[in-house]
Amino acid sequence: MNELILTLNAGSSSIKFALYEVDGNVPRPSVKGQVEGIGTSPRFIAKEPAGQLLAESYWEPVQSGQGHARAFQQIWSWLTEAAEGRKILAVGHRVGHGGDRYGEPVLIDDEVLAQLQRLVPLVPLHQPHNLAAIRAVAADHPSLPQVACFDTGFHHGRARVTEQFGLPRSLLERGVKRYGFHGLSYEYVSGRLGELAPEVANGRVVIAHLGSGCSMAAIRNGRCVDTTMSFSALDGLPMGTRCGVLDAGVILFLLREDGLNVEELENLLYKRSGLLGLSGVSNDLRDLHASDDPHADEAIDYFCYRITQTLGSLCASLGGLDALVFTAGVGENDIEVRERICQDAAWLGVELDAEANRTGGPRISLEGSAPSAWVIPTDEEAMIARHTLRLVHGD
Repeated sequence: MNELILTLNAGSSSIKFALYEVDGNVPRPSVKGQVEGIGTSPRFIAKEPAGQLLAESYWEPVQSGQGHARAFQQIWSWLTEAAEGRKILAVGHRVGHGGDRYGEPVLIDDEVLAQLQRLVPLVPLHQPHNLAAIRAVAADHPSLPQVACFDTGFHHGRARVTEQFGLPRSLLERGVKRYGFHGLSYEYVSGRLGELAPEVANGRVVIAHLGSGCSMAAIRNGRCVDTTMSFSALDGLPMGTRCGVLDAGVILFLLREDGLNVEELENLLYKRSGLLGLSGVSNDLRDLHASDDPHADEAIDYFCYRITQTLGSLCASLGGLDALVFTAGVGENDIEVRERICQDAAWLGVELDAEANRTGGPRISLEGSAPSAWVIPTDEEAMIARHTLRLVHGD
């Protein structure tokens, strides 16, 4: 195991990274960490897969526009020492949008990078930071292979009717359609369900990715049938600070009556809505559960109601339900939210095992009941590492 795979997941003010040892065709986790506070007070932290702290430090902020490049340089410097002479074989990146062209991970070259740059208007809050990390690697290590793994990729190949809006066809031809996101998470969790419960994994499955960002996907035979996020990461379920599904007339009202500009609307919908906006308390469900503010309870009620309502619509897309899976930060850890959703799904036949739900499963429905319910931790970095290793090895 003398070769390593590095994965990077770059956000606006952070870069998450993971290092994997290459063991045959299987990447095994070695180190995970992140740099947060890029542009303000950068903090570096690295841990072993089991959670033991390996390193933590605070760095000096750098000039605006140079933060991701500098953060990568410092990550690389620490990893080179931690690698102890082993070679980093390639770098895999989480990229928000692959558009219609890229439904599968791809080795990055100048043409790919140019195509991904053209997609920035579709995901202006995510894609630029993903590409900044790619450029930072290329600047310092131009011969190092890089792989783009797309959050939209898993949703390719759905029925055309699930991708359309009721808008003029000219807009569809310009790329205004339902794409879907969180695809790397869905791909990983679908695979894990196949290992845990092969008898249902190829059936009718709904996965609820509930974290700071939230979405759900209907999956049959391991392939996406429909999903809740669409043109952007705003649509579908309410999230920590994002609104979820919204009547477009609300936007017209705010434009006409309040005179909001694009930046103000973007700030409202992405950063001041969702659980934070509804509660006025916090975007974190842990804070809302602990709060005695009635608006906190209302926000939780709305969150659970919309998930339950959406579950019903996705079951209609599938023609039934064989398994319901919870994943991501809230889905993996919030006992009360899982309980409420499963109880509200009793009409589908879901029978919650309260003790299994309390301990986190993985199966949290009563043995022998159908449909079954599960808690499966996601690991998008592992999915990126697998794709990267496969492409570099040419498999």
